Amino acid sequence: MSEDDERQHSPPLDIEFVSNMARDCNATGSGLGHPEFQPAYPDQVLENVLENVLHFLTSKRDRNAASLVCKSWYRVEALTRYELFIGNRYAVSPARAMARFTRVRALHLKGKPRFADFNLMPRDWGAHFNPWALALAKAYPWLEKVHLKRMSVTDDDLATLAELFLGFKELVLVCCDGFGTSGLAIFVNKCRQLKVLDLIESEVIDDETDWISCFPDDESYLESLIFDCVECHINFEALERLVARSPLLKKLRLNRYVSIGQLYHLMIRAPQLTHLGTGSFSLLEIAGQGDQEPDYVNAFAACKSLVCLSGFREIVPDYLPAIYPVCANLTSLNFSYANITAEQLKPIISKCHKLQVFSVLDSICDEGLQAVAATCKELCELRVFPVDPREDSDGPVSEVGLQAISEGCRKLQSILYFCQRMTNAAVIAMSKNCPDLVVFRLCIMGRHRADHVTGEPMDDGFGAIVMNCKKLTRLAVSGLLTDKAFGYIGRHGKLVRTLSVAFAGNSDMGLKYVLEGCPQLQKLEIRDSPFGDVALRSGLHQYYNMRFLWMSSCSLTRHGCQEIAHAMPRLVVEVIRSADKEEMDDDVEILYMYRSLEGPRTDAPKFVTIL
Repeated sequence: MSEDDERQHSPPLDIEFVSNMARDCNATGSGLGHPEFQPAYPDQVLENVLENVLHFLTSKRDRNAASLVCKSWYRVEALTRYELFIGNRYAVSPARAMARFTRVRALHLKGKPRFADFNLMPRDWGAHFNPWALALAKAYPWLEKVHLKRMSVTDDDLATLAELFLGFKELVLVCCDGFGTSGLAIFVNKCRQLKVLDLIESEVIDDETDWISCFPDDESYLESLIFDCVECHINFEALERLVARSPLLKKLRLNRYVSIGQLYHLMIRAPQLTHLGTGSFSLLEIAGQGDQEPDYVNAFAACKSLVCLSGFREIVPDYLPAIYPVCANLTSLNFSYANITAEQLKPIISKCHKLQVFSVLDSICDEGLQAVAATCKELCELRVFPVDPREDSDGPVSEVGLQAISEGCRKLQSILYFCQRMTNAAVIAMSKNCPDLVVFRLCIMGRHRADHVTGEPMDDGFGAIVMNCKKLTRLAVSGLLTDKAFGYIGRHGKLVRTLSVAFAGNSDMGLKYVLEGCPQLQKLEIRDSPFGDVALRSGLHQYYNMRFLWMSSCSLTRHGCQEIAHAMPRLVVEVIRSADKEEMDDDVEILYMYRSLEGPRTDAPKFVTIL
């Protein structure tokens, strides 16, 4: 179980902390009729001091460490925790979590592992929110915030949140599914104090319900409304009225069914926006003859607080000059849905001197990345996604773009880079030019691709990353890699917490190096690699300290997985087969292992065998 307390809140009114005077002093009658105060026990004094100190402790690791000092610290830390983070909903039961943390106002809960995003897990595997929703209603009637990621959420769950938490203010659903527009309609209608509704990369069922018009008609408290993932038409007139009566609205991300013409009307009603997702950056509606097109340039110019821009779906490049007035202030720009060229990008990026976060498609080619490197000296995070994700496609970005970024953006801390060809020299250059890298994810899409100049494995490049980037905590490796690369990771990746491996390695020794050499490892994801039972057994000392291990299409057998289950009874070992297979082979398709305080779950579908 992992918990997080990133921000502190005042406790609920009905469990307000008792003052030190009232708690520590006993008033008794005396001969003079004045109260006498008797000193508190030393442990009580300590706990009072701790309560005041722990309010200022915000780091998740520091809080967890404080709770392990002694029983007194354990109790007080639980009483002062108002934001609870659980990285695996099966690691602990709702009852156990709520018995310990009694004053929670915000819950962050994760369900399926990340590889579920790549269709590597059967859809109905689990991660249902319903048991948590029902338990929350009994334990935390003052709950204000729920953030869910990769969870299955039903319309009934949304109704529970809306109806039973009268002060509910914030719902964030990331990569979730199971609910529809009818559930959203109930939720937004009942939550009259709602400040945040963020639907991010979630699958929302189109029930043909006009959910936007269900927001209450009185003045809105909305500060953030994100629904760019909702793949259905919306009532634009209702949205326009909602935006007009939401003076606190700062973040608005629209779906593809909102045109640039409609965007104009929203922007002139909400010039206070700081984050904007444009929806479709084209004119979906057919203008009447003689209609004058709006002045988009002035609409953007009026949004003087805008620092984050995204959207640009169905983009018509002719409209791109409209965003020129805000480029100088942008700290975040997301073109990951816009198939634009380097020539279309250059006049925009040349104005973005403050840019810190940039996402883009590889359609900008190496030339576009060179333009980014020439201007964006403050860049901290870069993501380059493929237009064509097929393994045999001819990717337009290469080591040339990567090296340009490393030379021009020396403050880079995080990079995700999809490409078809790469060289060790470019990766080594990045390790030297960007030593502050915390996240390095290089995805060479073609399987077992070597250095395309020398023909050598990519071992030395990834070895340089773990040797020279001393702050590295997340690493994704790909390309032609031998056990030598994993040896580098085991020797030098002492802070690596998340490792993703695809189509790499040549024997069990590779995984053995990692499991024996990376003491901070929390999440290990491996697909289509040759590691088998011997490699799996080498991690027996490590698995109780990890959040999970995922292996798919490797060389595991059921017998080998069974050995791990017998040796580590507090570890949940799930063997997953394809949903259309009735019986399990000896060869294991998917292994998912995770630590749990509760033991095996009770909602496993038939295609999951818990050893």
